[in-house]
Amino acid sequence: MISERETIKRIEDLLTPILEEDNLELIDIEFRPSGKRWLLRIYIEKEGGVTISDCERVSRELGRTLDVEDVLDHPYTLEVSSPGLTRPLRGLKDFERYIGKECKIVTSKPVEGRNEFAGEIVGTSGETVEIKGKIGVFTIPICDIKKAHLDFGL
Repeated sequence: MISERETIKRIEDLLTPILEEDNLELIDIEFRPSGKRWLLRIYIEKEGGVTISDCERVSRELGRTLDVEDVLDHPYTLEVSSPGLTRPLRGLKDFERYIGKECKIVTSKPVEGRNEFAGEIVGTSGETVEIKGKIGVFTIPICDIKKAHLDFGL
């Protein structure tokens, strides 16, 4: 039996060429138990936004490929969608893309005595992101970010 991490890596390898056809980008893959079946949730994005048609095509193509390649050991439900307005930020590339946007960040260890930050993404440098909050600018190492997402004050 393959580990969950290996399964996700295999899914990502099969998914990449499907996404590249329409200049779509993989944001995240979730694969977890959900009742008697497992839930395979794929989040995709592209410049200008993801359409329902994009999600349908990726779902159809990935579903066929997964059936042929026999990657999953469990019965599953496949969902393909955009990550939504409060999408997670998972790496330097995400922070660079959203410079000028508001976000919330939680760190795994304190940065300047804090673990929670909210503010505008003002830049990136090396492996850090700079956030301008109400009380100043904070430089946060990407490796210390536990979770981060865009914040539209919803």
